[in-house]
Amino acid sequence: MKLASPMEVYHALLAHYGEQHWWPAESPFEMMVGAILTQNTNWNNVEKALDNLREANVLEADVLATCNRETLETWIRPAGFFRQKTERLFKLCMFYHEREGIKGMKRWPMKTLRHFLLDVHGIGPETADSILLYAIEKPIFVVDSYTKRIFHRLGILPERIQKYDDVQHFFHQRTANALSLYQQFHALIVIHAKDHCRKKPQCDACPLLHCCQSGCAIQQG
Repeated sequence: MKLASPMEVYHALLAHYGEQHWWPAESPFEMMVGAILTQNTNWNNVEKALDNLREANVLEADVLATCNRETLETWIRPAGFFRQKTERLFKLCMFYHEREGIKGMKRWPMKTLRHFLLDVHGIGPETADSILLYAIEKPIFVVDSYTKRIFHRLGILPERIQKYDDVQHFFHQRTANALSLYQQFHALIVIHAKDHCRKKPQCDACPLLHCCQSGCAIQQG
Protein backbone atom coordinates (compact mmCIF):
# COMPACT_ATOMS: atom_id res chain seq x y z
CA MET A 1 0.00 0.00 0.00
CA LYS A 2 1.35 3.40 -1.03
CA LEU A 3 0.75 6.19 1.46
CA ALA A 4 -0.88 9.28 0.01
CA SER A 5 0.23 12.87 0.53
CA PRO A 6 -2.11 15.44 2.15
CA MET A 7 -2.80 16.96 -1.28
CA GLU A 8 -3.65 13.55 -2.74
CA VAL A 9 -6.06 13.03 0.13
CA TYR A 10 -7.59 16.44 -0.56
CA HIS A 11 -8.19 15.62 -4.23
CA ALA A 12 -9.63 12.19 -3.37
CA LEU A 13 -12.07 13.73 -0.88
CA LEU A 14 -13.02 16.51 -3.28
CA ALA A 15 -13.70 14.01 -6.06
CA HIS A 16 -15.86 11.92 -3.74
CA TYR A 17 -17.83 14.60 -1.88
CA GLY A 18 -17.66 17.55 -4.25
CA GLU A 19 -17.26 21.18 -3.22
CA GLN A 20 -18.52 22.05 0.23
CA HIS A 21 -20.17 25.42 0.75
CA TRP A 22 -18.73 26.20 4.14
CA TRP A 23 -18.94 27.89 6.62
CA PRO A 24 -22.78 27.84 6.78
CA ALA A 25 -23.53 31.46 7.73
CA GLU A 26 -25.29 34.48 6.29
CA SER A 27 -22.57 36.97 7.28
CA PRO A 28 -18.98 36.97 8.56
CA PHE A 29 -20.15 38.04 12.02
CA GLU A 30 -22.66 35.19 12.12
CA MET A 31 -19.81 32.84 11.23
CA MET A 32 -17.82 34.17 14.19
CA VAL A 33 -20.77 33.65 16.50
CA GLY A 34 -21.15 30.12 15.17
CA ALA A 35 -17.48 29.43 15.85
CA ILE A 36 -18.05 30.29 19.51
CA LEU A 37 -21.29 28.34 19.80
CA THR A 38 -19.91 25.17 18.20
CA GLN A 39 -17.32 24.71 20.95
CA ASN A 40 -17.94 21.38 22.71
CA THR A 41 -21.19 20.63 20.90
CA ASN A 42 -22.50 19.44 17.54
CA TRP A 43 -23.65 21.64 14.68
CA ASN A 44 -27.32 20.64 14.96
CA ASN A 45 -27.41 22.25 18.41
CA VAL A 46 -25.61 25.33 17.09
CA GLU A 47 -28.20 25.73 14.31
CA LYS A 48 -30.99 25.78 16.89
CA ALA A 49 -29.23 28.52 18.83
CA LEU A 50 -28.49 30.51 15.66
CA ASP A 51 -32.13 30.21 14.58
CA ASN A 52 -33.14 31.77 17.90
CA LEU A 53 -30.69 34.63 17.36
CA ARG A 54 -31.92 35.19 13.79
CA GLU A 55 -35.55 35.28 14.89
CA ALA A 56 -34.60 37.84 17.52
CA ASN A 57 -32.71 39.90 14.88
CA VAL A 58 -29.60 40.19 17.04
CA LEU A 59 -26.94 38.73 14.74
CA GLU A 60 -25.09 42.01 14.45
CA ALA A 61 -22.26 42.91 16.80
CA ASP A 62 -23.70 46.24 17.96
CA VAL A 63 -27.08 44.66 18.66
CA LEU A 64 -25.83 41.47 20.28
CA ALA A 65 -23.57 43.48 22.59
CA THR A 66 -26.60 45.25 24.11
CA CYS A 67 -28.66 42.10 24.74
CA ASN A 68 -29.85 41.27 28.20
CA ARG A 69 -27.54 38.56 29.53
CA GLU A 70 -30.30 36.23 30.77
CA THR A 71 -32.23 36.58 27.51
CA LEU A 72 -29.14 35.79 25.46
CA GLU A 73 -28.49 32.76 27.64
CA THR A 74 -32.00 31.51 26.87
CA TRP A 75 -31.53 31.96 23.13
CA ILE A 76 -28.25 30.05 22.99
CA ARG A 77 -29.16 27.38 25.54
CA PRO A 78 -29.44 24.65 22.83
CA ALA A 79 -25.68 25.00 22.15
CA GLY A 80 -24.80 24.04 25.72
CA PHE A 81 -22.50 25.81 28.20
CA PHE A 82 -24.80 28.80 27.64
CA ARG A 83 -23.51 30.97 30.49
CA GLN A 84 -19.91 30.48 29.45
CA LYS A 85 -20.70 31.05 25.79
CA THR A 86 -22.78 34.15 26.56
CA GLU A 87 -19.72 35.71 28.21
CA ARG A 88 -17.58 34.73 25.23
CA LEU A 89 -20.06 36.27 22.79
CA PHE A 90 -19.92 39.57 24.69
CA LYS A 91 -16.12 39.42 24.52
CA LEU A 92 -16.36 38.71 20.79
CA CYS A 93 -18.61 41.75 20.26
CA MET A 94 -16.12 43.93 22.12
CA PHE A 95 -13.26 42.58 19.99
CA TYR A 96 -15.30 43.11 16.81
CA HIS A 97 -15.97 46.73 17.75
CA GLU A 98 -12.38 47.46 18.82
CA ARG A 99 -11.00 46.06 15.52
CA GLU A 100 -13.54 48.05 13.45
CA GLY A 101 -15.40 45.07 12.09
CA ILE A 102 -14.43 42.73 9.29
CA LYS A 103 -12.91 45.48 7.12
CA GLY A 104 -10.75 46.64 9.99
CA MET A 105 -9.62 43.11 10.79
CA LYS A 106 -8.69 42.38 7.19
CA ARG A 107 -6.17 45.22 7.29
CA TRP A 108 -4.05 43.41 9.87
CA PRO A 109 -1.42 40.81 8.92
CA MET A 110 -2.72 37.32 9.66
CA LYS A 111 -0.16 36.52 12.37
CA THR A 112 -0.92 39.75 14.22
CA LEU A 113 -4.69 39.28 13.99
CA ARG A 114 -4.37 35.67 15.15
CA HIS A 115 -2.47 36.91 18.20
CA PHE A 116 -5.26 39.41 18.92
CA LEU A 117 -7.91 36.69 18.59
CA LEU A 118 -6.07 34.34 20.92
CA ASP A 119 -5.99 37.13 23.52
CA VAL A 120 -9.82 37.10 23.61
CA HIS A 121 -10.98 35.00 26.56
CA GLY A 122 -12.54 31.76 25.33
CA ILE A 123 -10.98 31.78 21.86
CA GLY A 124 -8.42 29.03 21.34
CA PRO A 125 -6.39 28.10 18.26
CA GLU A 126 -9.13 26.14 16.46
CA THR A 127 -11.76 28.85 16.96
CA ALA A 128 -9.31 31.62 16.05
CA ASP A 129 -8.18 29.86 12.88
CA SER A 130 -11.76 29.06 11.86
CA ILE A 131 -12.59 32.77 12.16
CA LEU A 132 -9.48 33.74 10.21
CA LEU A 133 -10.23 31.25 7.44
CA TYR A 134 -13.97 31.70 6.95
CA ALA A 135 -14.83 35.18 8.27
CA ILE A 136 -11.64 37.17 7.61
CA GLU A 137 -10.64 35.06 4.57
CA LYS A 138 -7.02 34.49 5.55
CA PRO A 139 -5.33 31.29 4.29
CA ILE A 140 -4.64 29.12 7.31
CA PHE A 141 -5.09 25.40 7.94
CA VAL A 142 -7.61 24.65 10.69
CA VAL A 143 -6.80 21.67 12.90
CA ASP A 144 -9.49 19.77 14.79
CA SER A 145 -9.85 16.33 16.33
CA TYR A 146 -11.12 15.00 13.00
CA THR A 147 -7.91 16.07 11.26
CA LYS A 148 -5.73 14.15 13.68
CA ARG A 149 -8.02 11.11 13.69
CA ILE A 150 -8.10 10.80 9.89
CA PHE A 151 -4.44 11.47 9.18
CA HIS A 152 -3.15 9.36 12.07
CA ARG A 153 -5.25 6.46 10.77
CA LEU A 154 -4.06 7.01 7.22
CA GLY A 155 -0.48 6.81 8.47
CA ILE A 156 0.39 10.20 6.96
CA LEU A 157 0.58 12.19 10.21
CA PRO A 158 3.05 10.56 12.65
CA GLU A 159 1.48 9.63 15.99
CA ARG A 160 4.15 11.66 17.81
CA ILE A 161 2.73 14.86 16.28
CA GLN A 162 -0.20 15.80 18.51
CA LYS A 163 0.03 19.48 19.49
CA TYR A 164 -2.11 21.93 17.55
CA ASP A 165 0.69 24.13 16.23
CA ASP A 166 2.81 21.11 15.28
CA VAL A 167 -0.03 19.51 13.31
CA GLN A 168 -0.77 22.82 11.60
CA HIS A 169 2.89 23.27 10.67
CA PHE A 170 2.94 19.74 9.24
CA PHE A 171 0.10 20.60 6.85
CA HIS A 172 1.35 24.08 5.99
CA GLN A 173 4.58 22.48 4.80
CA ARG A 174 2.77 19.97 2.60
CA THR A 175 -0.11 21.93 1.07
CA ALA A 176 -0.50 24.90 -1.22
CA ASN A 177 -1.05 28.14 0.68
CA ALA A 178 -4.43 28.96 -0.84
CA LEU A 179 -7.61 30.28 0.80
CA SER A 180 -10.08 28.21 -1.23
CA LEU A 181 -8.06 25.03 -0.70
CA TYR A 182 -7.92 25.44 3.07
CA GLN A 183 -11.62 26.29 3.22
CA GLN A 184 -12.55 23.22 1.20
CA PHE A 185 -10.05 20.93 2.92
CA HIS A 186 -11.37 21.60 6.42
CA ALA A 187 -14.97 21.10 5.30
CA LEU A 188 -14.08 17.86 3.51
CA ILE A 189 -12.28 16.56 6.59
CA VAL A 190 -15.38 17.24 8.70
CA ILE A 191 -17.80 15.50 6.34
CA HIS A 192 -15.46 12.53 5.89
CA ALA A 193 -15.06 12.10 9.64
CA LYS A 194 -18.83 12.10 10.05
CA ASP A 195 -19.54 9.77 7.13
CA HIS A 196 -16.70 7.25 7.41
CA CYS A 197 -13.84 8.03 9.79
CA ARG A 198 -15.92 8.01 12.96
CA LYS A 199 -14.65 6.97 16.37
CA LYS A 200 -15.71 3.51 15.25
CA PRO A 201 -14.62 3.67 11.59
CA GLN A 202 -17.02 2.80 8.79
CA CYS A 203 -14.51 1.56 6.23
CA ASP A 204 -16.90 0.10 3.66
CA ALA A 205 -17.00 2.35 0.57
CA CYS A 206 -14.51 4.76 2.16
CA PRO A 207 -12.86 6.80 -0.61
CA LEU A 208 -9.53 6.66 1.26
CA LEU A 209 -9.49 2.94 2.06
CA HIS A 210 -6.92 2.21 -0.67
CA CYS A 211 -4.32 4.35 1.13
CA CYS A 212 -5.34 3.92 4.78
CA GLN A 213 -3.06 1.90 7.06
CA SER A 214 -5.71 1.51 9.74
CA GLY A 215 -8.53 0.71 7.30
CA CYS A 216 -6.52 -1.89 5.43
CA ALA A 217 -5.54 -3.55 8.72
CA ILE A 218 -9.21 -3.67 9.78
CA GLN A 219 -10.25 -5.16 6.43
CA GLN A 220 -7.52 -7.79 6.58
CA GLY A 221 -8.22 -8.67 10.18
